[in-house]
Amino acid sequence: MSAPRIGVLALHGGVAEHGEALAAVGAEPVEVRGARALPRLDGLVLPGGESTTVRLLAGREGLVSGLGELIAEGLPTLATCAGLIALADRIEGGEEPLVGGLAVTVSRNAYGRQLASFEAPLAVPSLGPPPVEGVFIRAPRIVAWDERRVEVLAFHGEDPVLVRQGDILAAAFHPELTDDRRVHRLFVDDLVGARGTAAAIHDPLAEGASRVRT
Repeated sequence: MSAPRIGVLALHGGVAEHGEALAAVGAEPVEVRGARALPRLDGLVLPGGESTTVRLLAGREGLVSGLGELIAEGLPTLATCAGLIALADRIEGGEEPLVGGLAVTVSRNAYGRQLASFEAPLAVPSLGPPPVEGVFIRAPRIVAWDERRVEVLAFHGEDPVLVRQGDILAAAFHPELTDDRRVHRLFVDDLVGARGTAAAIHDPLAEGASRVRT
């Protein structure tokens, strides 16, 4: 069986780090820079970074509508930090959602600006011991969520920081910045694996995509 091809939105943020984590758990990471690469994927990662920059670049490259359609159709998606903001159905302060599809309300930079970045151990019962080390950098806070649709996998204090809704796995922290690959393995094995890899074999170097160097 071929390795699942996981697109990493390569506009901003921890693209290389996500590529390394995906490769470590047996997936083939593929940089996504344009909309033409999207239909050839088994899964998608929306990295962290500066959410305003992601919003501008995604709009310029014509990716927003394509991302929304594929995620709505069930493409397994891992979103971290700014990626979580991109998928949130509501953003405090009146900012329009970028992609949407995740039934949460987020507050941008709620844990503080860059200088307030921190690390904290996170108990994730579904992943077992030891705790996952959460790296929070200008992290969003999930301030409300639809309990009928969204399963909370981990809290920091009273705040959900790792959630799952169907084929979406979203983290307020950066699992790609540690050597612990359990979040990426959960994504690849449970979400992507449950869907199965694409039947057709495509050229990973086609226009709009390139291999992530790991």
